[in-house]
Amino acid sequence: MYRTKTCGELRIENAGEQVTLAGWVQKNRDLGGMTFIDLRDRFGLTQLAFNMEDHSDLCLQARELGREFVVQAEGKVVERQSKNKNIPTGEIEIEVSKIQILNAADTPPFIIEDQTDGGEEIRMKYRYLDLRRNPLKNNILLRHKLAIEIRNYLNNQLFIEVETPVLIKSTPEGARDFVVPSRMHQGEFYALPQSPQTFKQLLMVSGFDRYFQIVRCFRDEDLRADRQPEFTQIDCEMSFVDRDDVLLTFENMVRHLFKNVKGIQLPTFPRMTYANAMKNYGNDKPDIRFEMTFKYLNHSCKGRGFGIFDQAESVIGISVPECSEYSRKQLDEIIDWVKRPQIGAKGLVYIKCNTDGTFKSSVDKFYTQVDLGKIAEQAEAKAGDLIFIMSGNTSSTQKQMSELRLRMGRETGLAKSGTYAPLWVVDFPLLEWDETTNRYHAMHHPFTSPNVQGENWYKDPKSILANAYDMVINGVELGGGSIRIHDKKVQAKMFELLGFSDEEAKKQFGFLMNAFEYGAPPHGGIAFGFDRLCAMFGGTDSIRDYIAFPKNNAGRDMMIEAPDTISGEQLVELGLEIKKQ
Repeated sequence: MYRTKTCGELRIENAGEQVTLAGWVQKNRDLGGMTFIDLRDRFGLTQLAFNMEDHSDLCLQARELGREFVVQAEGKVVERQSKNKNIPTGEIEIEVSKIQILNAADTPPFIIEDQTDGGEEIRMKYRYLDLRRNPLKNNILLRHKLAIEIRNYLNNQLFIEVETPVLIKSTPEGARDFVVPSRMHQGEFYALPQSPQTFKQLLMVSGFDRYFQIVRCFRDEDLRADRQPEFTQIDCEMSFVDRDDVLLTFENMVRHLFKNVKGIQLPTFPRMTYANAMKNYGNDKPDIRFEMTFKYLNHSCKGRGFGIFDQAESVIGISVPECSEYSRKQLDEIIDWVKRPQIGAKGLVYIKCNTDGTFKSSVDKFYTQVDLGKIAEQAEAKAGDLIFIMSGNTSSTQKQMSELRLRMGRETGLAKSGTYAPLWVVDFPLLEWDETTNRYHAMHHPFTSPNVQGENWYKDPKSILANAYDMVINGVELGGGSIRIHDKKVQAKMFELLGFSDEEAKKQFGFLMNAFEYGAPPHGGIAFGFDRLCAMFGGTDSIRDYIAFPKNNAGRDMMIEAPDTISGEQLVELGLEIKKQ
């Protein structure tokens, strides 16, 4: 055997045992009469000790071992004289009697320690080395633990895991597809799935009743910290359920994960309508760890001769607790921040509610102390608070104020790290109008059931609500789903509202419509972003460090240098290039 113990399991109770360890050289310290090596494997780190006086040959051999050499060491477990309380094995060391090099190693391009000197680009190129570091290793282990807990929970809830195809057909809704040319059917293309949506509905038609899959999905879209071109979903579907059944099942799943992985007992999740989320937070995934809700100040702000407010559709304010002492420099920095293109605000008005009961604002020219007091009253601000006000058309102003609210939540510490505020957002619009294409698009997807009854449900498209729901924690959308359409007539009308001709609907989704001819049960489901869930449990915003081999911000794999060109012969085989005569 290469090893009898791992580098993370030996304790003082093992003193006196003869053991064999194998792993990578983390550090090599030559102290003259003694040489010490930190040996590392996935399970931890153990110190190897070499005594020049007793084993000079071994000690000299040990001094030649470089970082990341793969070695095997035999010896006796002994108590350390200088203990290290920072590691679990810190009370013992191995008094080495034999050491063997299993594989020499070049000097790594960066230090493989918790605090490395490697920049992001070089670590992406040598990802297999970066994964040896504890922070990334622990992230991947966390991902594994979450996956196991998810499978255990869903198995106990009678879900079965079913794999669905990766080579499917392209559909017009949603993000851009990654397409795969067919060699056997030249001129035709597969698409990689953005979601197994239609297949999981077909499994409900098949009678499987409860399905799940931890599944790879693909979207050809611009990347952010919480997006990758390929990502993982926890994809689930249930038959003979209504909305409450789905919400309860998956609320309990997330509560199970927090309890078993983080030791945190989450409360029952509150529910908030989409309309209230937008009205009070300007965001369909609000962070409710803190208040700072929107106040609509048209009544107290308009009619005082300040044209920017007088001409606006909405004047919206937030009250930031205990920030009236902000300096002019701090306020100017925030004003510049909201004017950035990413936010898009034209300006920002502030009112300081001084602790002595007076007010100081950036619009003192237009508003008296009495006027400012009325604004503060309507904004529900108290002495010591700072009011920020934006104005313009309602939708844009809500979005801009939402970004400012989130910033102030972070800046004031009200959005406390390590606290979790979950909720369900429900009653989304079913459809949204697209000015570019001049037609309606599904806000979720074309199979979402309308949350209305009766034959004339479709008469007023802009006011139809969807039987859809999103799970949000700390302002992050972790999952979303809906009760699906299971009636072929309702589905046909939905396609009509989306601007599909009968021929287009049949070409794209005929297989699903045909399946509905044979008895589709009422069904609904949800999909969670597994990478986002891992990042939340790990306490970071970026999903990249929870994926073993991610892409960079340009969608490239720096390690294997993908995407890459292919040969002319392959292009000819695929019918993408005409063979030269």
